[in-house]
Amino acid sequence: MSEPAPEVPVSRSSRIWRSVREWGVTLLLAAVVFHVVGQLRAPDLPDAAPDFTLSVLDGDTVTLSELRGEAVVLNFWAPWCGPCRAEVPQFSRFARSNPEVTVLGIATDGAPAQLRASKKKLGMDYPVLIADPETVAAYDVSTLPTTVVVDADGRVVTAHAGMLTLPQLELMVP
Repeated sequence: MSEPAPEVPVSRSSRIWRSVREWGVTLLLAAVVFHVVGQLRAPDLPDAAPDFTLSVLDGDTVTLSELRGEAVVLNFWAPWCGPCRAEVPQFSRFARSNPEVTVLGIATDGAPAQLRASKKKLGMDYPVLIADPETVAAYDVSTLPTTVVVDADGRVVTAHAGMLTLPQLELMVP
């Protein structure tokens, strides 16, 4: 009968690196799954982005068709939505580093005073528009947050339901 091979001691640093690799693979797979699920749950939109004119918190209005010639990110959110609040820093960083892309936060709920307070507290570096029921219906928003990317020609490039990270957002915008 042969004796079992002696156990080779595993160093602490080897165990740590193995754990880091395993967690890294797990997190990467989770990110891929969340992105795919977000794409599958996204609203089914027409090729041409539905036009709208919505009020900005400062009193101005924004009409989507007047933004032709530049890419536009529409982020439907609400101040009570935890994932919406969690992704705001990602959208703010994106807006600062991509000034050629217009980022619009479209609030589906909340009074203007509450939205102003949320914008300030969350550090939103992009305009907040107040959604109307017609726009919410036209974009088939049933999950918050929902993000729609519109290209410079006014076509819907992609839509995503659920929270986005900065790398995901950067991959979505042309």
